[in-house]
Amino acid sequence: MTKEYWEELFSGVVPKSALHFAEPMARHTTFAIGGPADLYIEPATEAELAGVLRVVANEKCPLMILGGGANVLVRDGGVRGVVVGLSRLVRPCYTDGTRLVVAGGVRLAQASRAAAKAELSGLEFACGIPGTIGGAVWMNAGAYGGEMQQIVTEVTALTRAGERVVYAGDQLHFAYRHSVFQETGDIITQVTMELQPGNAAEIRAKMADYTQRRTTKQPLDMPSSGSTFKRPVGYYAGTLIETTGLKGLTVGGAQVSMRHAGFIVNCGGATAADVLGLIAEVQRRVFAAHGVTLEPEVQIFGEDEQRSETDDAY
Repeated sequence: MTKEYWEELFSGVVPKSALHFAEPMARHTTFAIGGPADLYIEPATEAELAGVLRVVANEKCPLMILGGGANVLVRDGGVRGVVVGLSRLVRPCYTDGTRLVVAGGVRLAQASRAAAKAELSGLEFACGIPGTIGGAVWMNAGAYGGEMQQIVTEVTALTRAGERVVYAGDQLHFAYRHSVFQETGDIITQVTMELQPGNAAEIRAKMADYTQRRTTKQPLDMPSSGSTFKRPVGYYAGTLIETTGLKGLTVGGAQVSMRHAGFIVNCGGATAADVLGLIAEVQRRVFAAHGVTLEPEVQIFGEDEQRSETDDAY
């Protein structure tokens, strides 16, 4: 399918400026890694998103949804088909009594600040988590004893066919780093949270404390996907990796962070192959030392880079 073909298909659905061909996914992930998507689209409204989804469904084209680009590793060969980025879906974002209503593309930091400004407590734990509200609900993100499942009461989403659906809180099937959207594939467009009245100064102090902890303990100055591995039952992934002596372990441009062993960071020029090789080596060594299997938390998409016949000639 040609560029002109796709431009004609999406004419009247999204502006031509929202269509990006052969777009490097490294530009859109917090890892700063990832090969090109055949077509990357950034709708600005739910209506535009619904139109895009209907076109993609009618064309039976492969589809990947990308939120804020955190917790994602795109392989070096990129993504075939269409990638839809949700980072421009940032309206609404408002409070109604003790409810906070935000669009799926709103960053967690922005949502946390909006709650604090309205003197609402309950979202402080998320102030330093990278990514969007939609992504946080999708994986039931959490930190410092808080999780999205504790505050989310309703979610509006679009099916892959562009149909609008509304989920009540008890339909979200929250579990550790899991929600119903990992089962249905529906795309989160709006989230309603029920918070508690609080004191603005106390809320901001708690957010400042969490931010300071993250700054001192996590490698926020280097590209990463966030925590690389899920927490194994009865253990902490970072502690297992550190006690195995793997801080600083490097494959290509990817390294187990010297600051927090639960993070793999991009030291500069890392490829997805580097990261995947390092993940595999960490899993192997931790299992050999502790008998514990580490499961990646980072979501892996795309295909490996195709090697030419001359790649091995040097």
